Amino acid sequence: MTNKTGLVFFPAFDYAISPTHPEREERLLYTQDQVFEEGLLDFDNIKEFKPGLATKEDIQRVHFCVPGIDEIVHASHLIAVGGCITAADKVMTKEVDNAFALVRPCGHHSFRVVHGSRGFCTLNMEAIMVEYIRHKYGVKKIAIVDTDCHHGDGSQDIFWHDPNTLFISLHQDGRTLYPGSGFPSELGGPNAFGTTINLPMPPDTCEEGFLYVLDEIVMPILEEFKPDLIINSAGQDNHYSDPITNMKFTAHGYAVLNQRLKPDLAVLEGGYSIETALPYINTGIILAMAGMDFSHIKEPDYDAEDQKQPAAIGAYLEKLKDATFYHWNNREALREQVYPQQEFHQRSQDVYYDTAGIREHINETVRSCTECGGTVVIDSQCEDTRSHILAVQIPRYACAACRSHGEAEYEKAKTGRGEYTQVFLQDKDNDRYLSK
Repeated sequence: MTNKTGLVFFPAFDYAISPTHPEREERLLYTQDQVFEEGLLDFDNIKEFKPGLATKEDIQRVHFCVPGIDEIVHASHLIAVGGCITAADKVMTKEVDNAFALVRPCGHHSFRVVHGSRGFCTLNMEAIMVEYIRHKYGVKKIAIVDTDCHHGDGSQDIFWHDPNTLFISLHQDGRTLYPGSGFPSELGGPNAFGTTINLPMPPDTCEEGFLYVLDEIVMPILEEFKPDLIINSAGQDNHYSDPITNMKFTAHGYAVLNQRLKPDLAVLEGGYSIETALPYINTGIILAMAGMDFSHIKEPDYDAEDQKQPAAIGAYLEKLKDATFYHWNNREALREQVYPQQEFHQRSQDVYYDTAGIREHINETVRSCTECGGTVVIDSQCEDTRSHILAVQIPRYACAACRSHGEAEYEKAKTGRGEYTQVFLQDKDNDRYLSK
């Protein structure tokens, strides 16, 4: 059975970190050529849509941009995010069954607070799309499955305290690759414990290993969580030919993954083998999402012998499965161990913006709550930019106590003695964003 599949392309011709940087416009130009050569747009069930333009309100539902959106966001970011929103609208209004936003620049390394670009990312496209869908269409339970080779640390940060978002990241072990995070013990905040799931895999994991993790871990957890929407944060740098990673996934494997995952929405993230991988991977994903035959999709240099996975990797993934389900099945008891009963919990993070060369220190406090995700207060300081901000996030579906706490914290900081260069309030339920 075929599906109606929407495509949104945005190569961002006027945006590049540098002329030779791997995150550049050619990442999508070769894919567009392949789509045209395969004649995919000649099929009645595959339709291309033009990207829209994200608004400041869309961004402010997720991010605290310092000092402001205009200072750090490029027009191409707004169109890339707008392309994701266009894809979401087409799915939510049932014009198509699913959609793939093939846009750049990428976004899953962008945290809630944004001082600049890191990991090639400035705005978190999937997170902005999620909050747009919730704001406009009222969808509550959403799952994001991040298949980029790098851990989606920005998406994890944004949804760390959100019990209604299941974030699952399949990635190369952080001990061997940027950003050095994404371990099984990272399980979420006190009010959303267990809804963050990290599946780090050893270098040289092949198609066999990826599909094992999908079938044996990801799909059973998704079935139990029962999301209303599934989003694939579709990074493609797990490919065996990618120049900056060490994995051995294939174009066929990516197609099978999407055939089984059945995402409602897919958003392009990483993938830097511009000529020898991305056109084949993207074509395979499109065909899989459209419910069409993708058996002919194969890279010119594909070697079946290179896909024989070492037994040690298989054994490791079996242990990863056991550990993941131990955490998942015992998440309530484990939460009480990790987060003892108290009114507030704190965590600190040091974030390095490798693209912008900025160092940030974050102190974060969340109110413990059994009714909602809890109000979050973020103290963020950057010596490099001499900024020191306080950001208050009142969560979506906030209870009265968390709303009252958030408003009080904002007023206290706003009327303080000038300790902060800026003070922000983000009120998701009322679609309100204040900055002073």
